[in-house]
This record gives sequence, structure tokens and C-alpha cells, in this order.
Amino acid sequence: MLDYAVLTGIALICLSMLLVLVRVLRGPALPDRIVALDALYVNAIALIILLGISESDQVHFEAAILIALLGFVGTVALAKFALRRDVME
Repeated sequence: MLDYAVLTGIALICLSMLLVLVRVLRGPALPDRIVALDALYVNAIALIILLGISESDQVHFEAAILIALLGFVGTVALAKFALRRDVME
């Protein structure tokens, strides 16, 4: 039963990632694209965690934490760029 739930979750997250990728490519404005990139990395974290559950491997969970940290820093940098058009001060 758990295998079907994990496979269904993986399929739905992949569909969500595809739809978010469309928003990244077609987003009407820069803030829309930044939010879509944020959603894309959150979906990537969820996908990696589901793969870790299905394979019972700890490495996937460590990779998810690493992606979360890098995604947060990337989102902050993009938001700062959107406000000031300059990342470094």
C-alpha cells in the first residue's frame, strides 16, 4: 500500500514541477518567476524525500536539507535583486 502512495506522490510532484516550470518560462513578471523558482525547489525537496522513503536511504534526506539551504539563499538573493537590481552591496 505504501508503494502505491509513494508512486502516486512522485507522479503528482512531477506534474507539479512541470506546471511550475511552465510558469518559470512564461511568467509575466520577475516576481512571478521568483515565486515559481521557489515552488520548484520546494517540489524538488519533496521529490527527493519521497525517493528517500521509497529506497530507505538516509543520503536522500541529507540532500533534501542541502537543497533547502541553497534554495533559501537563492530565493533571498533573487528577491534582493528584484528590489534593487543589485545583489552585492
